[in-house]
Amino acid sequence: MSEAVVGHMHGEYKEPGHKLIVVDLDIEDGVLAHVQIAGDFFLEPDDALPRITAAIEGLPKDTAAADIAAAVEKVLKPTDELFGLSVHGIATAVRRALGKSIDWDDLELEVLHGPVVSPMVNVAMDETLIEDVAAGRRKPFMRIWEWDSPCVVIGSFQSVSNEIDWDGMNRHGITLCRRVTGGGAMFMEAGNCITYSLVVPTALVDGMSFKDSYPFLDEWVMEALEKVGVKATYVPLNDITSEQGKIGGAAQKHFASGVMVHHVTMSYDIDAEKMMECLRIGKEKIRDKGLRSAVKRVDPIKSQTGMARQDIIDVFLDHFATKYKATPGTITQADIDTALERCETKFDTDDWTFRLP
Repeated sequence: MSEAVVGHMHGEYKEPGHKLIVVDLDIEDGVLAHVQIAGDFFLEPDDALPRITAAIEGLPKDTAAADIAAAVEKVLKPTDELFGLSVHGIATAVRRALGKSIDWDDLELEVLHGPVVSPMVNVAMDETLIEDVAAGRRKPFMRIWEWDSPCVVIGSFQSVSNEIDWDGMNRHGITLCRRVTGGGAMFMEAGNCITYSLVVPTALVDGMSFKDSYPFLDEWVMEALEKVGVKATYVPLNDITSEQGKIGGAAQKHFASGVMVHHVTMSYDIDAEKMMECLRIGKEKIRDKGLRSAVKRVDPIKSQTGMARQDIIDVFLDHFATKYKATPGTITQADIDTALERCETKFDTDDWTFRLP
């Protein structure tokens, strides 16, 4: 086959809550040709499908997912009805056909638990271990944190003065650190929540909006929560809730290396009163959530399951490993030493912690 023609490229994608999209195409002289879109979705009227395929035909083979989605969006009419598919889902399926986007089955994943370190070392490993994955020294992984001291971990873009009540922090001996991802503050005492970091290539979410990537990456944990008796749902952008209230929240960061971290913290047996004494939770945030008090925002998993934290973690680890064929991994002392060095040069410095005072 000549370099000008590459035939029979195939990609599939199923968005969370949507239907399967299948794309077959060729590449001729560097552009997409003979595009065929199929799947178990619903689309009205019938002539919307040839308009969509025509919009993709002729696009350069390196067209970004956002540009593919924009091209499809441009040909849709106000009267078109898409059931079970979206322009971003179509773009992702096209990118997968081109080999630019990957699926879980393309990854060799590890599953990790611990070790018990300080919260700041855990935060630092969300940067140092990512560098190892990017360099090929470590496989992509899901790691459940364990920590040995109380801490408030604020988001990358939060202001310390807006979020922290120092009287409460000092009274309860709570330290402060800032993580690399955005989102809100995490109140962490040993055993009071379940936190995990998922480190994967960004190609896994290629073509997805941030809104879509969150439930996609957390599909496994929603299934695991159901196994322990918690019927959880996602509230965009990044909250996990149940009928009894909020369970936790997610955050992520994409690095220039092509690797990303996505992590989630879920309340297990949190001391809401102590948390309230350490955090400044503004009236606007409470009003936005439609809640009468900030304490009611915390609905621990313990009260909904009656299970020990370790038993829940065991279910999480087993479900992730089974779903994605992940193998056990380890964090070495050298990994911890590298994270400790990063704490000294970055995460445990005032320049980083108080960069937004």
